[in-house]
Amino acid sequence: MSIHKPAFKYSPAVIHSGGDCFFDILLFFILTVVFLIAVYPLYFVIIASFSSPKAVAGGKVVFFPVDISFEGYGKVFENKQVVSGFFNSIIITVAGTLTSLFITLPTAYSLSRRDFGGSKFVMSFYIVTMFISGGLIPTYLVIRNLGMLDKIWSLILPGALGVYNMIVARTFFKTSIPDELLEAARIDGCNDFHFFFRMVLPLSGAIIAILVLYYGIGHWNAYFSALLYISTPEKYPLQVVLRSILIQNSLSYQGAVPPQQMAELEQRRQIAELMKYSLIIISSLPVIIVYPFVQKYFVKGVMIGSVKG
Repeated sequence: MSIHKPAFKYSPAVIHSGGDCFFDILLFFILTVVFLIAVYPLYFVIIASFSSPKAVAGGKVVFFPVDISFEGYGKVFENKQVVSGFFNSIIITVAGTLTSLFITLPTAYSLSRRDFGGSKFVMSFYIVTMFISGGLIPTYLVIRNLGMLDKIWSLILPGALGVYNMIVARTFFKTSIPDELLEAARIDGCNDFHFFFRMVLPLSGAIIAILVLYYGIGHWNAYFSALLYISTPEKYPLQVVLRSILIQNSLSYQGAVPPQQMAELEQRRQIAELMKYSLIIISSLPVIIVYPFVQKYFVKGVMIGSVKG
């Protein structure tokens, strides 16, 4: 008895019609154009920061660096406030992120417990703060009365708990930590504190990485709070220092000047334009370096914390 093989063998290439190929090519072309439009500004900032001031000011930098120069970075780091601001931002970001995690994680876990009878009532107070705040002047008065003006804690404590981040973490705990695990731990004599630190936190690496990313970027990019509460230039974070440098360079060229000073001012204007691109790279570099290490947790943490429940 002979077994006949089928005359037609399934192959994706066979059923892929010409219309499908055209759609794939069109889609690939559109996505490529969108990608280039989104990436080119960042690419231009990078190549402009390594080009000469005259080339940047003359509009000669388009696709590649022209007359490669590190003058912009040299001028930036000649300013002592940039170095001090960089270290101040690192201290604020690390201390602020750790403080926020110390507050957010226990709060989110407590509100995720089904045996916490008042969780919905307490959550309503947190949610209200997302839409209604005390305002700028009352907040400033509170910071002043607490004696935190011109201190690093004025940049950390007021925003230590992000309600949105807490809700995401609460949903993560609620959907990812089963009640059976708590019951088994209680049978073994584990109390709530040991259960949280020894079992919940080790299982929550994804959401912790997401919170570190959210809080860290928020503290690193923040500058408005420092403008309000910090008065000593040596305590300025990097973003405020960069803003001050750009404003000084832009204001110094306004108004009428004698003809003999035009060449000098034009050179200063070109260097200021070059410094602008170098400052953008310097302020963005830490985030660019850290992001790849937490990127693998990003989709997992956000989806678990926002879709389920």
